[in-house]
Amino acid sequence: MKKKGSLLIILFLAWGLGAGMVSPVQTAVNARVRTAVGSPLIASLISFFVGALALVPLTLLMDRKLTFDPRVIKTSPWWLWIGGLLGVIFVASNILLLPLLGAALTVVSIVCGQMVIAMLIDHFGWFGVARHPINWPRLAGLVLLIVGVLLVQQF
Repeated sequence: MKKKGSLLIILFLAWGLGAGMVSPVQTAVNARVRTAVGSPLIASLISFFVGALALVPLTLLMDRKLTFDPRVIKTSPWWLWIGGLLGVIFVASNILLLPLLGAALTVVSIVCGQMVIAMLIDHFGWFGVARHPINWPRLAGLVLLIVGVLLVQQF
């Protein structure tokens, strides 16, 4: 049973690695869209529109519906509904930063920011996430990531 669980974790980590590889490609493509349309916000809008178009058939295929119980809006915490806004900040920031910093520095600075907030979310159990306290090995990993950002920036 332990081996099966380990294999599953490896598959999930590989999935995460693949998803992470999509982000710099998306950033580079969206930066080119910005150049083509002359606006980082219109480029972001195009990105989200194309994404929504892709999600409609995928949702219909997998969930066989496009609706949910609207009562969940009243019974859920306010922050449950800001994912799209956070996505706009993420995508628009990528589009704005790439021409200034380059692909590598844009990505590593964003990954570093993601790790800082992810460690805080884990440590405090924010948003209903299981708690994983910050410890010395995790902190050392974060410091190494920050050093990596500085090295990418220098060279």
